[in-house]
Amino acid sequence: MTDLRPEPALVAALRADLQDLDYSVDRVGVALGPVASAALHREQPLPALRVTAADDDPVALLVRAFTLGRPVPAARLDQALPRTRVEGLVELGLAHRAGDQVQATVDLRPYGDESHTWWVVSDLGELALGHALPTDHVLGIGGASTTLASWTPRRPAARALDLGTGCGIQALHLADHCGEVVATDLAERALVVARFNAALNDQEWDVRGGDLLEPVAGETFDLVVSNPPFVITPRVAGVPTYEYRDAGAEGDQVVERLVRGLHDHLNPGGLAVFLGNWEIPVGATWRDRWGGWLDGTGLDAWVVQREVQDPAEYAELWVRDGGTSGGPEFERLYAAWLDDFASRDVGQIGFGVVVLQRPVSDRPAFRDLVEVPGPVSSPMGPVIDAGMAARTWLAEHDDAAVLGTAWRLADDVTEERFGRPGDVDPAIIRVRQGGGLGVMRTAGTALAAYLSVADGTLTACQALVAIAALLEREVDEVVAETLPVVRDLVKDGLLVRTRRDEPVCRPPAASATVTRTAPRPASDDESVARGRSDR
Repeated sequence: MTDLRPEPALVAALRADLQDLDYSVDRVGVALGPVASAALHREQPLPALRVTAADDDPVALLVRAFTLGRPVPAARLDQALPRTRVEGLVELGLAHRAGDQVQATVDLRPYGDESHTWWVVSDLGELALGHALPTDHVLGIGGASTTLASWTPRRPAARALDLGTGCGIQALHLADHCGEVVATDLAERALVVARFNAALNDQEWDVRGGDLLEPVAGETFDLVVSNPPFVITPRVAGVPTYEYRDAGAEGDQVVERLVRGLHDHLNPGGLAVFLGNWEIPVGATWRDRWGGWLDGTGLDAWVVQREVQDPAEYAELWVRDGGTSGGPEFERLYAAWLDDFASRDVGQIGFGVVVLQRPVSDRPAFRDLVEVPGPVSSPMGPVIDAGMAARTWLAEHDDAAVLGTAWRLADDVTEERFGRPGDVDPAIIRVRQGGGLGVMRTAGTALAAYLSVADGTLTACQALVAIAALLEREVDEVVAETLPVVRDLVKDGLLVRTRRDEPVCRPPAASATVTRTAPRPASDDESVARGRSDR
């Protein structure tokens, strides 16, 4: 990539041209068609090359030039971008001209969410270059960046930090709901690209260079997001390190450093959301690993492990990611990874999403470490926001408060019953969350009865006392059996709070009746498969 030169007038001209052209994700999909679009997502360019070679659509022309990296006629590019023209692209550092042909020097593609279209400049990828990436490659839109964007809550914030911004994808999202956005990166090329993308999308970010939290020493934020260079790479001679994925630390130290350093950079109530890999030593669990990192930080933690690989799987993934897919060089790098993991007695490598919070009060921090390998909602940001609020409420209230609250079964919860044909009562009752993390729980008779009447009318205490009477069981026994599960269902969003009627558990009024009704049907929201763990 040539040096980018974000001259304000030319950047504004390019932005206007892209807007007029409707250079958007949906429009690109129309220009390529479903077959070529799907193939391109699988990193197979041939169908897109065939479509764009025969198509006069100016959007297809931009895809051919700035995604596929093929030369295009200068005259057609002038027509597609009449304000910027080829001369403007060359001046901005986005292309160079060779006779009547123009060769893009960057990847420039649309990106967006439900209500925005942005444009993202990055280095051309392997499909366009035809060879392995250079080590200072600036990554564009990838699986990890879109996963993080999906999992980040979009609550309003005065100050936000995009740590390890890369080309600036997270900062684009943050600018929509945060008053001030600080974006940092250790890689100089990434800083240049991020500044260009801020200008191209008419946003203002405070872009700074430096390692992890060093550029914001002494500063605090309401929201920190990070897609850090978390890939675990051998630190031995002959193994290339890529700036977009490797932090230069041994093992998983970059994630550990973030966990231990974030407390002093979060305002009370502030959140940090980031991705990471972590090593799981032989004979230990990933929860052991995280427990050691979190001890003494004073931070609330909700860590969702999404995937686990063995050292061989992990090595294969990242050796191929660097552009080496076979032969002696592949075997040499493969062995280096295996030796590196063996030196630390690593049995598995986990990947997931980390949510940390600085408590507002001096209460003990909560810790929730869960494994969710299956499909989840998209976007997950609202789920994270509600889940942190629920976990915070539970951390600040005792069992009496939980029992004194009138909980309501969430709209996306369904009930499944299993039994032998002809049996009157089911052998197994399960409740399942349609959205969120897709939580499923096996329910005993008392819990199933409670969930059938959890409509926000009766407190949990009132309902459980009545259910105990119906089942001819002691109230204390029913409460002891049900309360821990109720707390879990609250934190995961299967039960939601409506009002808190009673400070303590008391018998219901004489006129109160308990009727059984089926749980509400699931919502129409579709769960989607988890984002890829690769960067």
